[in-house]
Amino acid sequence: MAARSRVTVAGLVLVVSVAGCGDQVAGRDRLPPAGAPATSAGPMPTVPADHVSARPGGLRAGSLETAPPETSLATPMATGTPRPATGPPRFFVAAPPPSGHLPEGSETVVQTPARAAVHDAETGAVVAEVPLPPGVRSSWHQVAATPDNRTFVLAGWTGPRTPLRFFSVTLDGDGRPGRPVLVPVEIDAGHTPSAVALSADATRLAFAGPLLGGGGQVGVVDLATGRRRDWWSVEHPLVTGLAWAPDGRRLAWTAGPQGIGVLDLARPGTDLMAATALVPLPGEGLRLMESVAFTPDGRDLVYAAGNVVERVPAAGGGEPRVLARPEVPAGASLSLRFSLDGSGRHLIFAHGAEAFRVDLADGSTTPLPLGRSGAGETPRVAW
Repeated sequence: MAARSRVTVAGLVLVVSVAGCGDQVAGRDRLPPAGAPATSAGPMPTVPADHVSARPGGLRAGSLETAPPETSLATPMATGTPRPATGPPRFFVAAPPPSGHLPEGSETVVQTPARAAVHDAETGAVVAEVPLPPGVRSSWHQVAATPDNRTFVLAGWTGPRTPLRFFSVTLDGDGRPGRPVLVPVEIDAGHTPSAVALSADATRLAFAGPLLGGGGQVGVVDLATGRRRDWWSVEHPLVTGLAWAPDGRRLAWTAGPQGIGVLDLARPGTDLMAATALVPLPGEGLRLMESVAFTPDGRDLVYAAGNVVERVPAAGGGEPRVLARPEVPAGASLSLRFSLDGSGRHLIFAHGAEAFRVDLADGSTTPLPLGRSGAGETPRVAW
């Protein structure tokens, strides 16, 4: 008998039947909806309080919800030569997760795999689909880019109750993606990363996710070797946004309404908060934040407080300066998940079947239709 879980998706309560790894519905796999709680995949072990005990049985090394006893990445900084921005972005990549629907008379959500696609940054037209590496069956809900608008890292789904994988693709001058390259690290099924960021030199991937029992985790992975370094906080909320500083020595992160922190990657230890300087922001009350980015000179941070894009000094904080108030469609998220281009002028976010390009110089917003890659759940976009 398959277990059943109640999952809320876009305001609807769905009953999801979770069966074994090989279950099929009409030739397609049964999957929990994107973002479903861990209970939809059955009971999960807890994380030891000291974070250094042996991994719980059955969990893979390198999973977001387990803490390895020691780091294997001695130098998490990304100090190679940054890939420079070459002007306004010509392309962006949209990464949708598998799309789900509930067949009439069924209690099982059927998920249909989806591929990421390269789009023209001026028109939104699809340039090419992103090929999947061997073993990856669908795009997932994360994508990050380097400042040169050519190299992207995406998350990919490998099957029911199997790990998520990261892979990189490089675009040619016409926006055509080359052969995808797998990153040698796995993320356990049931805990998808909440945010990813690619360093300016394309050597490091940062990602964040939840800790079982509460708190959050930030990890840095060497794309070539899969070696990683992790920081944890059992008390701080889930990290929702990540960004590399241009010098590769700091990571900015957001944690929902809790604000912005800047992680010093050279700081020893695994305590996230001990290695983080919080950025003081004026005002009180709920300030929903899901994305953050460094300006090209690394001095300031750009973030969205609700649907207002603001800029503040990365060191010491201060009074934010409003950059734009994008025109957002009805029903859009209460906080923008955006990608800032390498020049620091152009911002992009998605809602439904459209992306929205924002010029931070004049605050104008231009909608870009996503075509077939905008079907189903809103994709993540990056350029």
